[in-house]
Amino acid sequence: AFSVHPEAYQAYEAVIKTVFGSLGLRHYELVTLAAARAIGSRECLLAHGRKSLGVFDEAQLVRIARDYRDAGLTEAEVAMMAFAERLSGDSASMTEEDSQTLRDHGFTDRQILDIAMAAGARNMYSRVLHALGVRLDVPPGLTPELQAALIG
Repeated sequence: AFSVHPEAYQAYEAVIKTVFGSLGLRHYELVTLAAARAIGSRECLLAHGRKSLGVFDEAQLVRIARDYRDAGLTEAEVAMMAFAERLSGDSASMTEEDSQTLRDHGFTDRQILDIAMAAGARNMYSRVLHALGVRLDVPPGLTPELQAALIG
């Protein structure tokens, strides 16, 4: 989809690279999964489910996909995913209290901004794919159980 405008894709990748530094792979993928689920992005859930297998074993990733609040994540990670989910579903109702919740879990203001930007970037990318009708194949390496947990 972005092949007709490679500069736009490069700008997107630059944002991801910028926010990735303070988040790390584990937190970036958790934010991405929460945002993708909230907006119903099948393609991004499957793609980042596959990428997340480098961070989580399959059993934990299935648990995260089914209910991240009951998946053995830290309280900070659950709060971060809830923030990304809320941003992706009802950002207009968010207040300073949402950011304060993340601060209370030990996130810095820079990390909070990067969490918001990572979720926002996922929204942009996924929604562009949706708008253009882009459908991607299921990436290799995903078991039927994990696929069902991610998109079921």
